[in-house]
Amino acid sequence: MKLAFTKMQGCGNDFVVIDATAAPFLPTPALLRRLTDRRFGVGCDQVLVIQAPSSPDVDFDYRIFNADGSEVGQCGNGSRALAVFVRDRGLSARPELRVQTRSARMLLALQPDGQVRVDMGAPRLRSAEIPLHLPDAERHRVEVDGFGMVEFGVANMGNPHAVLRVEDVDAAPVEALGRALQARRDLFPEGVNVGFLQVLDSGNGRLRVYERGSGETLACGSGACAAQVVARRWGLFGDSSRLELRGGTLRLHWSGAGQPVLMTGPAETVFTGEIEWQS
Repeated sequence: MKLAFTKMQGCGNDFVVIDATAAPFLPTPALLRRLTDRRFGVGCDQVLVIQAPSSPDVDFDYRIFNADGSEVGQCGNGSRALAVFVRDRGLSARPELRVQTRSARMLLALQPDGQVRVDMGAPRLRSAEIPLHLPDAERHRVEVDGFGMVEFGVANMGNPHAVLRVEDVDAAPVEALGRALQARRDLFPEGVNVGFLQVLDSGNGRLRVYERGSGETLACGSGACAAQVVARRWGLFGDSSRLELRGGTLRLHWSGAGQPVLMTGPAETVFTGEIEWQS
């Protein structure tokens, strides 16, 4: 059987997008491994499956699968890719779309310059909402083997995020420390995405993110939102910032507790194709 797909990217965070609006589709673990494999398959960070809406107050549902086969509830860069996919495929002509993932509902707005603004919803900040097995606090400090005392802030943007401030993001031990924190299930029972933030000034920063299920990616939209939230809570950023990731730049805005995080950035189609698979 041939499966049609579209390869897309947003700030270098790349996706294989599958249109399941006409008929239900659930990728098997074997198919996910093949789609995400960069040598023997298509190659991507995540697979997005766009579905017909499950309720009348949304336009589309979509599911997000990591390279290791796990399903997650949020993907900021993927949501921008979804908006462009829907427009280019003629699935909707609306300039604003409401979409539902496993854990989040978002409003996507196509901008005149071709970028997409995403209302990512309000961050969840209490430890129980991350989830994190530490008391509520703006800053947490824990001992991590091989790294000493590590300080971080947390935010759940549909996915759990821990954000660390570093002096130089290029020199940060992203893979080693990211993996070490993810392994701390005594702290993060559902795992965690780990962001490494270098603050340049009150409105600009550089960010790298080690994502659960995928490792470091060129960009992480929900991670950028979490970085804006943590940096504002720590008094490092104002309401708005520009974050430079390895694959591009995102604009963020968050005005405080209870308010949604707005993220604006690019997304584009790379190519379309078909792949043979056994159903």
